[in-house]
Amino acid sequence: MNDSSSARPAAVLDVWCELECADCRTALDDLRALRARYGDRLELRLRHFPLEKHKHAFAAAQAAEEAAEQGQAWPYIEAVLGRVEDLNRKGEPFLIEAARELGLDAEEFDTALIDGRHILIVDADQAEGKAIGVTGTPTYVIGGELLDGSKSQEGLRERIEEIADRLLAEQES
Repeated sequence: MNDSSSARPAAVLDVWCELECADCRTALDDLRALRARYGDRLELRLRHFPLEKHKHAFAAAQAAEEAAEQGQAWPYIEAVLGRVEDLNRKGEPFLIEAARELGLDAEEFDTALIDGRHILIVDADQAEGKAIGVTGTPTYVIGGELLDGSKSQEGLRERIEEIADRLLAEQES
């Protein structure tokens, strides 16, 4: 899932995330700051990496894809991550509730979770993550460098900014 316009961004940041992950919620502040600093010059792509220890993470990833289909990917992701405890406690009914609160077609969310139309996207993201060495969330990939935020977020935004600045400078020259 990406958050870009039709113009080709100068740099791409893949964010391997899981919507039932408290560390991913913490990472939201960094993602907001990066979006504010770089705008369309940095494409932020949410990549799904549901962890087995979180029983609603796979459904949440599918729901995020349905939100993207309905044009509200990041608002939905932020709404769900902002209420990780509700997702943990309520499960799939919370995913539909969050969609309804954002004015999305909640019936279509329910149908998407039942018919599994987004499973292949989630499976592909997870397989790619495993193939490149993602073991936890959040994990970032920018400029070919894998940055593991599942252990600590300390200094990661600064490192991402260094790499993004370098990639942008290289493109401009």
